[in-house]
Amino acid sequence: GFFGEAVVHGHRSCCLDSLNPSVCSRCRQADGRKVLRSSIREFLCSEAMFHLGIPTTRAGTCVTSDSKVVRDVFYDGNPKNERCTVVLRIASTFIRFGSFEIFKPPDEYTGRKGPSVNRNDIRIQMLDYVIGTFYPEIQEAHSDNTIERNAAFFKEITKRTARLVAEWQCVGFCHGVLNTDNMSIVGLTIDYGPFGFMDRYDPEHVCNGSDNTGRYAYNKQPEICKWNLGKLAEALVPELPLEISQLILEEEYDAEFEKHYLQKMRKKLGLIQLELEEDSKLVSELLETMHLTAGDFTNIFYLLSSFSADIDPSKYEDFLEELTSQCASVEELKVVFKPQMDPRQLSMMLMLAQSNPQLFALIGTKANINKELERIEQFSKLQQLTADDLLSRNKRHWKEWLEKYKVRLQKEIESIGNADAWNNERVKVMNSNNPKYILRNYIAQNAIEAAENGDFSEVRNVLKLLEHPFQEAEGFQEAREGTRSRQSYCSKPPLWASELCVT
Repeated sequence: GFFGEAVVHGHRSCCLDSLNPSVCSRCRQADGRKVLRSSIREFLCSEAMFHLGIPTTRAGTCVTSDSKVVRDVFYDGNPKNERCTVVLRIASTFIRFGSFEIFKPPDEYTGRKGPSVNRNDIRIQMLDYVIGTFYPEIQEAHSDNTIERNAAFFKEITKRTARLVAEWQCVGFCHGVLNTDNMSIVGLTIDYGPFGFMDRYDPEHVCNGSDNTGRYAYNKQPEICKWNLGKLAEALVPELPLEISQLILEEEYDAEFEKHYLQKMRKKLGLIQLELEEDSKLVSELLETMHLTAGDFTNIFYLLSSFSADIDPSKYEDFLEELTSQCASVEELKVVFKPQMDPRQLSMMLMLAQSNPQLFALIGTKANINKELERIEQFSKLQQLTADDLLSRNKRHWKEWLEKYKVRLQKEIESIGNADAWNNERVKVMNSNNPKYILRNYIAQNAIEAAENGDFSEVRNVLKLLEHPFQEAEGFQEAREGTRSRQSYCSKPPLWASELCVT
């Protein structure tokens, strides 16, 4: 129905509840078909997120067929036939921020307008439906004052969205396409497209190969979701005056995000007794150390539960070895920092930036050029770097941070009576907040390749794995000899995984 009453949702023949169908891969060729590759990714990831405890739509079924559709996977002029597939999505509603933008008046610069402009009667009806159905406690508390009711609703969706993004950041999840159409009106993770979980920690990580400007990079997700809430606020005028919604957004969003993010990070670090101001700096320094050493985001957090304030010196060296083994090797770093532009092309772009900035702005950005120059510089340094030098440098960085972590853990111990009970609880909390398994791109790719050859056992195997992200699943079997990688699914990704590109 128009208001999305149905609780199950397969991919439609067109994006009826979408504002910008052009951004949907299933609609780019106007045939409304989704393919096996992207369907398996959505099916597995929505279930993975649910079992990580992150608000999300669910996947009921994934049904494929012998019907084929042509898709240019990387938009490089090499199309191929792929099997048509349907994912059955499950959620209380699929109304999005963008659903309210269909009423937008003409833009003063472009002249563009929403398809239902001037239909304020429908907007009021839809807002009443959303609040009455999905926020009944707000409807009941403010039944006699519509403005107060709408303000309370906007405050609640602001806080839900802030908490949702904080959860993403704490597991290294990148959505990939965070436009207003992909933001749920009830605060769920919705529309799994070119998403990705970070392997090597990089605050500027971009999971979407077609996001050339890094608009939806990992470190920009909190900011872009706040921007999207601002667009929702604009779309709710006049039912909610902008001066009220903007004040709510400024007062609530950043504070809620930072509060929830730090609460979650304390649990990931096992800081369960005290809440100290210095904790935020400890987290920032951990992430900076991860960045400097190109550490694996998931595995380093998972390993930290085996570190203690009174760790034996001999075990400390073993722990340090294990920790640094989760950092990128020289070979891996050479792949990461391999220059992507032909030197002549780069030279031309640099000259163009100086001589004709207007033309340069149409074909490139200063940020992209600076990133390429940084890649060249880093790649050059790597040619002289030995594995031993890298290991020594990484150990030095981790020793510095572990000393700070040790001091912080000691403060926890000093505040309690029973250190053993505290440590048992600390490890328990850490192991229930730091996943051992996430849906890495290469894990999904192995399952996809097997499924495209008619073998769906790997999809089922990975699903079982993701249903128990914090522990070994009973009956779970690692990738078999037939798959491209035979290593453990909780290992750092293989070198070939760096070549995977999701658009």
